[in-house]
Order: sequence, then structure tokens, then C-alpha cells
Amino acid sequence: PGATAGGTARSTRCAASPWRCRPGRSPPSWGRPARASPRSCAAPPVSTAPPPGGVFLGDTEISRLREHKLTLLRRERIGFVFQSFNLVPSLTAKDNILLPFRLAGKRPDRDWMRDVVHRTGLTERLGHRPAELSGGQQQRVAVARALVTRPEVVFADEPTGALDLSSGQDVLRLLRDVVDGTGQTLIMVTHDPGAAAYADRVLFLADGTLVDAMENPTPQRVADRMARMGA
Repeated sequence: PGATAGGTARSTRCAASPWRCRPGRSPPSWGRPARASPRSCAAPPVSTAPPPGGVFLGDTEISRLREHKLTLLRRERIGFVFQSFNLVPSLTAKDNILLPFRLAGKRPDRDWMRDVVHRTGLTERLGHRPAELSGGQQQRVAVARALVTRPEVVFADEPTGALDLSSGQDVLRLLRDVVDGTGQTLIMVTHDPGAAAYADRVLFLADGTLVDAMENPTPQRVADRMARMGA
């Protein structure tokens, strides 16, 4: 499933299989492992060519933007959390979190930075490099990096896939708390019914097509629906 949670962003729409992600909500997308995660998480963030019909972020139709504008949109309006963390090994946790600002040549909002670090529980870990952190802590750094630029939407692609059960639960609770506490919009792609249950809404995909949606999901309801899909 993919989860979308949020609050401050304007609506996000994916017109390939029309659906709208409203601020303050968390719909996940779920599909067969070979197809759901890469496609559903790549199309909205425009990492690949958008699907027919158009993709909107707020009032911006992404499918009409040129590459330079797409690069700026990804950098300034979208955050990413990856399964493999994608941290720079030679940088400290603090420098990894601030990396988007270095790349953009901008100054961070120090008050917001402190709030993000506090929410992600990294206050005592800012001077550590990735090799000195547990998997769960590394993913927290990745979450902080995605949030620190105040993006309109964060895309999380299997954010607990590389973590043990306990660390994965910690990260999911963190993401849910961030959504509830800051109004951040989050779209998560996952094949784990337990992870999907942290979302407000689950979207089910089959062969790249939206086939069902579920409000107020539970792990059992999601698993039962997936069983009927044969995934």
C-alpha cells in the first residue's frame, strides 16, 4: 500500500487512475511487489515520465514542466524517504539532514531544524556518521532530511523494508506522529499490512491501475483485501 498523510500541502492528484490526496490525510498504495512500489512512488515525484492524464501538485501540473522546473520542484516541494536510507557515509547526521540546503545554496530555518531533530529523536546523534548509527536511527536521519525543507508532500518508498520489526515500528510511529503533529502530507508505498494500517487511507493497485480504496485501515482488513487480489 502507499500511505498518504498530511496537512499543510494543497491537494495532490494522480490522474493516471484518478485520485486526490488531501492535506492532513495518509493514503497508502498497495500492489504486487514487482509493480506497485516503483511505479506508484515514481510517478508522483516525477522521477520517471508521468502517466497519461497528468500529475498535479497543488495547482502545478507536473506533466507539463520542463526538466529544469522538475528538478526545482523535486528539490523544493517534495521530500523523499528511501528504503536504503541514501545517506552520505562521510557526513554526520546533522550534515546529512542539511544536505538539501547545501545543494540548493540556501540557509535552513534553524528553529524548524531543531523541531525536526527533536521530533525524530536525533538530538544526541547529530555528530554521528551513518556507520555509527543503527538502521532505525539512519532512517530517522533520512526522515529528518525529508522534512527539514518543509516540502508540500513526502514520498516514502518501503521506509521500513530494511529494518527489523522493532525499528520499523518506531519509524512508522514517527511518521504518524509527524503527520499528526505538523500536518505534513505523506504518501507511503508498502507491501506490509501493518505499515499500511498507520495511514488514514489505503489505495490498492493492480497492474498499475487503482482498483480499490480503504478508509481507516487495520492490518487484518488490508491483508484480507490483498489476499482477494492474489498479491
